[in-house]
Amino acid sequence: MVVQGETVCVTGAAGFIGSWLIKRLLEHGYINEVIKPTINGMLDIMKSCVKAKIKRLVFTSSAGTVNVEEIQKPMYDETCWSDLEFCRSKKMTGWMYFVSKTLAEQSAWKFAAENNLDFISIIPPLVVGPFITPTMPPSLITALSPITGNEAHYSIIKQGQYVHLDDLCMAHIFLYENPNANGRYIASACDATIYDVGNMLREEYPEYNIPTKFKEFEEDMECVNLSSKKLLGLGFEFKYEMKDMYKGAIESCREKGLLPLSFEDVNNENGTS
Repeated sequence: MVVQGETVCVTGAAGFIGSWLIKRLLEHGYINEVIKPTINGMLDIMKSCVKAKIKRLVFTSSAGTVNVEEIQKPMYDETCWSDLEFCRSKKMTGWMYFVSKTLAEQSAWKFAAENNLDFISIIPPLVVGPFITPTMPPSLITALSPITGNEAHYSIIKQGQYVHLDDLCMAHIFLYENPNANGRYIASACDATIYDVGNMLREEYPEYNIPTKFKEFEEDMECVNLSSKKLLGLGFEFKYEMKDMYKGAIESCREKGLLPLSFEDVNNENGTS
């Protein structure tokens, strides 16, 4: 049970996940101390946590620490780690993020074990939903690439997994408050290939003229599952489906002028047809 007015520390508060997490924590009666460290500052934060005898540290990791490898498996769970040598050699879009996140989490687990720190990591896939930051979050640049035509990001959602921003933030709070929580937890609500996403977007947003073919990807690809069985087994429930995620993201982008109402409007403004 949360103690009213209990103080928590949130890192990366200016970002997509951090800003929404703070919003939800405040609604739950917490007070926030905000720190904005780099990955290199992770161990310094953990040292401070040990010194302050903090109750529990919840670290936001990434699916990029779990399932980045040359050949995708049908399913991944919390025991899996990405192939860093493959990331370094392939140098795909986002490879430095995948490597840095994996190294940061592995270092954090080592430090936690050596210092008897109550440490939990939560592993989200692509985070999609409404946002309160002024610019488009990096994850939405990827998620909305079928709309914007940003082909460099297609490989990330070729066989993708998704979670609504609000579900992810509520999972943070759920794990922080649950005395039985321990170890790593994947927080993935659904799986979809890029063709599944394209079909959904064409149906919901025909004004964006979503492609029917994405690079050389085969249309009959299988989905790759990130298993949230461990998180669900504690009693957590996801509220949002993929349509909800994209609706919130697109509405926020439109409100902030980051996405036109339709690309036909843009073409008309530019004098093209």
